[in-house]
This record gives sequence, structure tokens and C-alpha cells, in this order.
Amino acid sequence: MDFKYLGQRLREQTALPDTEPNRKRLQKALERIEGEIALGTFDYEKTFGKPLPAKSGQTDSEASSKDAELTQPTTRSGTPLFKDFADMWFAECEVSWRRSYRVTQRGSLDQYLIPYFGDKEVGHITKADVLAFRASLAKVPARKSLSTLSNRRINSVMKPLRQILNEAADRLEFTSAFRNIKPLKMKRSDVMPFTLEEVQQILTTVRADFRNYFTVRFFTGMRTGEVHGLKWKYIDFERRLILVREAIVMKEEDELKTDGSVRDIQMTDLVFDALQAQFKVTGRLSEFVFCNRKGEPIDNQNFLNRVWSPLLRHLNIPHRRAYQMRHTAATLWLAAGEAPEWIARQLGHTSTEMLFRVYSRYVPNLTRRDGSAMERLLKQHISVAPVQGLVVRLPEEAAMLPAAHQAGAHAASAETAANDALDPAALLSQPGAPLQGGQASSAPAANEAQAFEVLPAPRRRKAASGAEGRNRTVTDPGDAELAALLRPPPLPPFLRHGS
Repeated sequence: MDFKYLGQRLREQTALPDTEPNRKRLQKALERIEGEIALGTFDYEKTFGKPLPAKSGQTDSEASSKDAELTQPTTRSGTPLFKDFADMWFAECEVSWRRSYRVTQRGSLDQYLIPYFGDKEVGHITKADVLAFRASLAKVPARKSLSTLSNRRINSVMKPLRQILNEAADRLEFTSAFRNIKPLKMKRSDVMPFTLEEVQQILTTVRADFRNYFTVRFFTGMRTGEVHGLKWKYIDFERRLILVREAIVMKEEDELKTDGSVRDIQMTDLVFDALQAQFKVTGRLSEFVFCNRKGEPIDNQNFLNRVWSPLLRHLNIPHRRAYQMRHTAATLWLAAGEAPEWIARQLGHTSTEMLFRVYSRYVPNLTRRDGSAMERLLKQHISVAPVQGLVVRLPEEAAMLPAAHQAGAHAASAETAANDALDPAALLSQPGAPLQGGQASSAPAANEAQAFEVLPAPRRRKAASGAEGRNRTVTDPGDAELAALLRPPPLPPFLRHGS
């Protein structure tokens, strides 16, 4: 392990063999050490079991006397002003950001961070200053609401502050004021998809020039920017695919939200027909599938104010965000029993984790994962009806039966024996009893009878024809074979009475 502590470079070794798993273990240990150094809680002697080595050309006494001076300070003088360091940080990082992310980060700097911290040195900003700033954000009124900024918005403003202070602390060697400050807890937004009845109402009532637009949004799960940025060159009618490659963000063409958002969506018949009808309207007017009369992409705010909100009010449907059309597509796929992995790909998720986290309360009922599948399986393959045919019961099992049950069983056994005096299967049910003139031997193997109790209940079928056939029964040939299989083996001598 190679790391820097108290102004000197330290290298430590282990006795572990050089393997890939051991390298991973060592990397985790090094990350923990570096984290403790950043927090000022690292104890070298406790970690490695030996004193901190002195610097080259310095005695142990000199090193110990200077430990306090070399400890990372919580503040440092002579550091640049926050506004200067923030501008430098932004210029270095913006090359790796999407345009929309650059806009939001620049807005947080100009609107909140620089007005509050701008004239302070980054090395003089303390943890108390950071917490006081966060508390002041909680009192700022929201732009389009009577309430204050939400926890989500506060966390998004605090994110660049954390990155700036951590970067400054790393470069200028002081402890970051953002240590041990956790984000505010955010209330998980509830999913409010439309029912099929509401979808039907919307599609049959909406303006004709927006019916195809709503059909695509309800049954593909595309995000707002993805639908508005959809171009005809990404529509593959031959393979019935929608290629999601671009989006409209903040009224400009931009990259997709994530790398996983690049996907191919399969068209249903409804979506296929809607896109073919839309091609007749805008196919030669614009490169965009859905556009205004000038061939420009749909303006989202104009759509919400002039189409979406009035339509829900007219239908007396509770107002919700237009983004719920995406949630509706996901829940309908779940209702249809589609594979979660396939649904995640259609929505642009890299795994099913997001799917089950967002739509958890819809998964059990809509995919029948509520125990009903197990119920159907048991009913189809498991039966508790009494077994027909020979029943073999061990002596200890017979002893556990109630007396009345035993008496009834013996009576049934006697009656059956009388009817089956000439029945080969009945004779076989008495082990060791040879045939003697059609009668069973009067001296069966008593000791063997004690080992197994065979209840004669052979299956019978009526004779096909003849007067005698109507008065007597013949044993099913399968019963004789079964009885032969169930015949208990003779007891060894040492288990017989009197041996």
C-alpha cells in the first residue's frame, strides 16, 4: 500500500500472495485508510501495530514533536476565494457534462452558492457554515408553489458545493467542511398510472391532431424529451421498431439521459397504425414525428397548458403529470404478464432494480405473484382423495388408530375375506399361505402377519357377459401383481418369537 500521511509518503506490505482477490482486499483497506486520513481519525500505530516511521534525516523525537504541526488543519489561510475556485472547477468539469446538466449546475452556482460563499476563502468555510447555508435554503420559496424548496431541490444545490469543497480540500490539503453531512431524505414520488378506462377516455376525446401522439406515449413508455425529439429516420416500419437515439431537453436537441436509454422499442399494432397515420400528416412536413405547423418540435410547456391540463379537467380525471403516461405503459406491460427484463429494456433501464422499486405495488397483483399460481398448481397435480386398492399398514400405525376404527376395519376385512375365498389376490394378501383345495391354509405365518397388516381392498370389475358374470366378480390382473409386490419378506430367525 502506497499512501501519504502527515506530509510523508508511506509504503506498507502484507504477507498475502499476489492474487486478484487479495489485490481487491488490499484496495478496500487502502480506501478505508485514506478515508480516515481525510476525516482526521487515522491512527497509524493502531492500524499497522508499529510506530509511525520518522522522515528520512529526522529522528523519532523530532518527528513526534512535529506531528501536531503536520496534522491536516480543518481550515487553511491563503486559499482562493470560493467564487474563483468554483469558476475554475466548473471550467474543468463542464467538458464531461451533458448540456442540460451544465445549465443546471451553472444555475446552482450563480443563484445560490456564489451569492452566499463567494467572498469567503474555501479554506475558511467550516461545517457550521455549510449547515447554516442548507438551513437557509429550506426557507427559500419555490418558484411555482406557495411552499419552500423541496428536499430534492436542496440536495441538488448542495451537490456542487460538496464537490467544490472536497476538491479544494484535496488540492490544498485541509479537511473538507462537508465531512459527515448526509443528504436530506427525499419523499419517494408516488406512481399514479392511468387505468385502461381512463386511457380509453383520453384517446377518444383528445384533439385529432394529438391522438397519435398520446397513443405513442401511452403504449411505448417513452420519456417526454424522447418523444418530442423522435425523428422519422429512427422509425423502422419494416421491423416495427422505434429507435430511441436523441431527445429534446430545454427546447434544444441533446443526448439521452443515460447510456442505457439508447434502445429499440417494439411497436404494438396500435402504435404501428398510429405512426403510419402520423406519417401521412408530418412525414413530408418535418424531420420530427410530432411537430407544430412550422415543423418544429412540440414545446412541452405549451402542450401542458393548452392540451394536457384542459383535457384532464374536461374528463374529470384527477390531475397528474404527463410523465404518468410512461408509468402507465410500464404497469400495462406488467398487467399483461411481460417479462420484467423485457420491460426494463423497453423503458431504458439497465436492470430490473428500478422497475421493482418504482412499480413494486403493481408487480404482485398484475403478474399474479400473489399465491394464486401455487394454488392452481396444487389443484392440478395434488389430490387428497382416499387411495383405492391394497393398503399396507405397519403394526405401530394400526395401534395408533381408534378402537372403533380398528373394529370397523376388522369387520370389513372379514366380509371381504368371505367374498374372496377363491380370489387369488385375496390369497396372496396372506403371506406364506399355500393353496389347499381352494382353501387358504389355516396356519399362516403368524409371525410375519405381525410385521405387516394387509387390508384386502382389491379393485374389481364386473364380468363382461354371462349369467355367472353377473353374480361374481373377477379381480383386476393389476391387483395380483400389486399384491405380489407388497408381500413382506420372511422375518429373519432372530426376530421370530421363541427363537
